[in-house]
Amino acid sequence: MRAHRYALPTAILGTVVAVGAASFVLRPRSGLIEPAAVDAKAYFSPAQLERTHDFRRPQALLGLLGLGVTGGTLALLALRPPPRMRRGLEWAGGRPLIGAAAAGAGISLLLAAVTLPVDAAAQRRAAEVGLSTQGLGLWLGDVARSAALSALMAAAGAALLVGLARRFPRRWWIPASLATVALSVLFLFAAPVLVAPLFNRFTPLPPGELRSEVLDLARRAGVQVGEVYRVDASRRTTGVNAYVGGLGATKRVVLYDNLIDDFPRDQVRSVVAHELAHQRHRDLYRGLLWLALVAPPAMLLLQRLVERTGTRHSGAERASSGRSGTGRSGTAPTGAGHSGTPTMVPAFALWLAVVGFCLTAGSNALSRQVESAADAFALRLTQEPEAFIALERGLAIRNVADPDPPRAVQLLFGTHPDTLERIGYGVAWKRRPIRSADRESSSARRAQAGS
Repeated sequence: MRAHRYALPTAILGTVVAVGAASFVLRPRSGLIEPAAVDAKAYFSPAQLERTHDFRRPQALLGLLGLGVTGGTLALLALRPPPRMRRGLEWAGGRPLIGAAAAGAGISLLLAAVTLPVDAAAQRRAAEVGLSTQGLGLWLGDVARSAALSALMAAAGAALLVGLARRFPRRWWIPASLATVALSVLFLFAAPVLVAPLFNRFTPLPPGELRSEVLDLARRAGVQVGEVYRVDASRRTTGVNAYVGGLGATKRVVLYDNLIDDFPRDQVRSVVAHELAHQRHRDLYRGLLWLALVAPPAMLLLQRLVERTGTRHSGAERASSGRSGTGRSGTAPTGAGHSGTPTMVPAFALWLAVVGFCLTAGSNALSRQVESAADAFALRLTQEPEAFIALERGLAIRNVADPDPPRAVQLLFGTHPDTLERIGYGVAWKRRPIRSADRESSSARRAQAGS
């Protein structure tokens, strides 16, 4: 009884320790730059800062509202399920995997529906400020595709969850953590060729000066770049970005078309060098290793939370009906609550959202360090700090990003260093003592660019 009392606190402590240890062990240990202190008013006009604050602060409130609506809906479904839903899930116990898939898809679609007004308000504000170029029809099409894809993934995940809970009623957290890592690897591999093309058109960067520069940067960075793609992001946004994705045969660097078309070549080089840094540092694998370290204690915590929720429900139902809680053949043993039946899906969805939010806040701390290392690598590779500073300023203006967000927002949601910190990297790099080898290398690059 005492062991059961401490099972949940122990699982919470184990997850917190795992997140902290994984983030500490996997952090970049060298190559970072201490940013110089910079003032936002030195790089942004009062009108630009006012525009950013007027846009971003309400957007942040809408984001928090969306989280609240999602959390409230999941809490209602898991802790106070409507009678019709509860009866449907209990009836589906005769076909547990099909019932679980239906429950997962239904919850996913419901969440998309209840958050649609908040998302629509955020989209309208983005269009008003000029950040979004989508019309209502295109935006609704994206929402529908995203909802369908999320429902499909939720259905598969819920069926897998219930299947594992039926096969391993007391230890389903072990295979579930293995499945989480395996599915993440599969998604990273398949997303560039199966998911991304549902929303955008990707074309290989054609032969020319830019492609030659990208390949030269990759050679000097010592990485196999894979393919370099141009994506038609301007169909949806005036914002600018680039990213690296895929694993193995699907590895690629993707550049927004409005980055290529609208930004000077030296700033595009800075973006490419940053993305090549992620390849050089194997940051995708770093993220997967972080997940592999954190998934087992996190899944154990989820099992404890689901069992606690299920035990409470089972006790309430036994008190009202006077029936035994052992159930029919194939259900979970006494004490495991509703584990192994479709009725566990709402509870798992609730606690997955809660635990996932906390884990994401923890992983963001590692992500910011990883991005800092990539910025430093880009500065060393290009030797163009002025272009780097101009790029960070231009990205903030184009993306209507807050260059100095509130500290709490940055700690919880920031995946990258804020704009002022990144500008500070460039300023610190400019102020460093310049070695003769750096000066000769920089002169050679400028001569090559001008030839």
